[in-house]
Amino acid sequence: MSTETEKPYDPNDTVQSMNSVAEGDTSISSEKVISPTKSLNMSKNNNYGDNGAYIERDKSKLTNGVKEEESDPPLTNGHSDSQSQDGPVMNGINGEGDEENGAIDGHDKEKEEAKTNEQNTSPPEEEKKVVEEAKITVQTPPVSSGEPTAGDNQPKVTYSATSTPKTGGDPGDGLIYGMDELAPADSFRVWQRDAAVKLQVGEEASEKPLTIMSAFVDVVKRIPNNTALATKEGEEWKTWSYRQYYDDVKRAAKSFIKLGLDSFGGVGILGFNSPEWLISNLGTIFAGGLATGIYATNSPEACEYIISNSKTNVVVVENNVQLQKILKIWDKVPHLKAVVQYKDEVAERRPNVYSWQEFMDLGKETADSVLVERIKAQRPNQCCTLIYTSGTTGNPKGVMLSHDNYTWLSRKIVGATRLKFGQEVLVSYLPLSHVAAQIVDIYGPLIAGAAVYFARPDALKGTLRITLNEVHPTVFFGVPRVWEKIQEGLKELGKQTTGIKKKVATWAKGVGYKGSMSLMNGGGTPFGWSLANLLLFRKVRTGLGLDRCSVCSCGAAPVMKETLDFFLGVNIPIMETYGMSESTGPHTISVPWRYRLTSVGFNVPGTKTDILNPDEDGCGEVCMRGRHVFMGYLDTEEKTCEALDADGLLHSGDIGKIDKDGFIYITGRIKELIITAGGENVAPVPIEDTVKEELPGISNVMLVGDKRKFLSMLLTMKVEVDDNGAPTDKLSKVATDWCRSLGSSASTVSDILDNNDAKVLKAIQEGIDRANAKSTSRAQKVQKWSLLAKDFSIPGGELGPTLKLKRPVVSKMYKNTIDKFYEE
Repeated sequence: MSTETEKPYDPNDTVQSMNSVAEGDTSISSEKVISPTKSLNMSKNNNYGDNGAYIERDKSKLTNGVKEEESDPPLTNGHSDSQSQDGPVMNGINGEGDEENGAIDGHDKEKEEAKTNEQNTSPPEEEKKVVEEAKITVQTPPVSSGEPTAGDNQPKVTYSATSTPKTGGDPGDGLIYGMDELAPADSFRVWQRDAAVKLQVGEEASEKPLTIMSAFVDVVKRIPNNTALATKEGEEWKTWSYRQYYDDVKRAAKSFIKLGLDSFGGVGILGFNSPEWLISNLGTIFAGGLATGIYATNSPEACEYIISNSKTNVVVVENNVQLQKILKIWDKVPHLKAVVQYKDEVAERRPNVYSWQEFMDLGKETADSVLVERIKAQRPNQCCTLIYTSGTTGNPKGVMLSHDNYTWLSRKIVGATRLKFGQEVLVSYLPLSHVAAQIVDIYGPLIAGAAVYFARPDALKGTLRITLNEVHPTVFFGVPRVWEKIQEGLKELGKQTTGIKKKVATWAKGVGYKGSMSLMNGGGTPFGWSLANLLLFRKVRTGLGLDRCSVCSCGAAPVMKETLDFFLGVNIPIMETYGMSESTGPHTISVPWRYRLTSVGFNVPGTKTDILNPDEDGCGEVCMRGRHVFMGYLDTEEKTCEALDADGLLHSGDIGKIDKDGFIYITGRIKELIITAGGENVAPVPIEDTVKEELPGISNVMLVGDKRKFLSMLLTMKVEVDDNGAPTDKLSKVATDWCRSLGSSASTVSDILDNNDAKVLKAIQEGIDRANAKSTSRAQKVQKWSLLAKDFSIPGGELGPTLKLKRPVVSKMYKNTIDKFYEE
């Protein structure tokens, strides 16, 4: 056993990040806040979800933030709330009766057809034309079910581009339709920014291709006055209706053109989530550019690489801090023509630096006809966005995503999760440079007609709980660390409960866990469920601001089973998802009526999972197919061909398996797999999670031992963070309480290391011993370990933007410590 106090190595690779959640306080708050949902007199109707879990959902329809009675019940799962038995309709394409293929209707015409039981009539002439001219290549026999089993193979349909493009343009109401016919393409993979790709279309993926512009027009025509965006200004929420949102996007698009944005030129967006972020993103796409998010904590050098690689013409920054980064490197990026600042006054006036208002005013000088031509030039199978992967080594790669990637996947997810059109409410707080946040906060809401409320920039440092209690979202997505912080807050609250209340809470959690497990497996709720709901479940949900939430999801990194178990006990089942930037975010999803503990869920309908080279346990590389698979890496042919086969198969680099019910389990990453000197293959994450479950004061754990005789481990303590999200020396409350329970008086990491605190070090050893006792072989036992002086963090470079461990970086930073483990 050893301790580590050396100064960490400062990594040179790109650090893309969001504000650290290390010490965000997401416990239940006693602070009184005014909920916008309550102030709008939105009634809550309590009900049980399909799995019997208690949820509270607003049954009213929002129009510009005001409740109105629904004369037409929205289509949900292909059926109206009045139990019409029409089949599902999905953006103008008739579904196949599968609940997961059509939860909302995309066009008013098809909605009316569904409501009058005309689903089986002939499709519109325009859709007939697309189908008739589709070029179909059946590679294998079609399957009879959409269930994601390892042996399934789906037919591939490639839409031809021989049909005459429809007339685009302004129909007279200011709405500009996109051109939804495909551009000619002969490959499933490309790396040129202006190229087009073939689409993979199977029996469950036959929806008509759709540009983002057309998707936006659809929602504006249906619910122009519904709230689309909301941000807190002082004590009031400033809102945008969908029509106002659309008009601002149009004006921003014309402003970008005025500033010299080239077709397929980049627009970098650097700042925290805001309406301006979304307006800039969609305005870029309308103008024919490539929207490119840049993480707010990127260094000037990291910004320079992305701006240069993407050939960015305009950068939109949040404030003066971000502006200074761009000014520092501007002369090194010749493609950059202008910078726009959307918050605060522009502190440093220079040519081609604009305030947000000045920028938006530029759009008044550009005729709509110019924008119409830009929109008419785009097709669904062309690139509209670049997502720069954080990676673990080297420069990030630009993941090229198309209109169809976003619109098709969003339609599928909205349908599979049964979101109700025009009724959903979300809170935006995760970094929008990440593809998962874009699906959750931009494109999913666009398809579902949802309202997006923006959290404060310090959301992950403690204010998220306040926003949740004001907004009461109906859908909530969190990375594992967010759920872990909520768990810690609830546990701390539980410690303050004594006597009969504590006994009741313990009983209710037992009922909750038993009932949740029963519901998960298709059973019913146990005796006492309703009482437990009344005494505990409802109060917990309300205290967290999740009382209206029908779907609580988690993704972007592995979540510990302990966390999943904890929330099952309070009847908040966490739905895991799995995917990557290259799959436009989610490839698998879980829903309250179909999920399994520790599984990342089932395939998004219309997608397919292959397990490559499975071992005797069925574990192999997880590979993906579908219309959500990316186009390629920008200007990087070799890397594109490594990740994406010629037939459209995407290699994830993850190891996993599929069970008999179609649920997918991820067991590790190929590159992370430790192969000991004895030839034993060891997946590090399960061992690391077991150790963390045994040691509540430990924050991060990294297993080492590749090509070594035995396994060793690096550990860090839970500490408080500063305003920049960097770890301090001071122990967090959880870690401090843990030390006190051991009889230690340590208040800092230095106290433990400098004083060689025997009580803490002994407890760590005992926790590792307990974890070792659960291992299946001696080769999987941890023999040596070191407690480090500094916790891992995003600013430090050890963690990626979604808090994933960057193992090569940590290995390099602590090389000397690791080498000492194996000195003879």
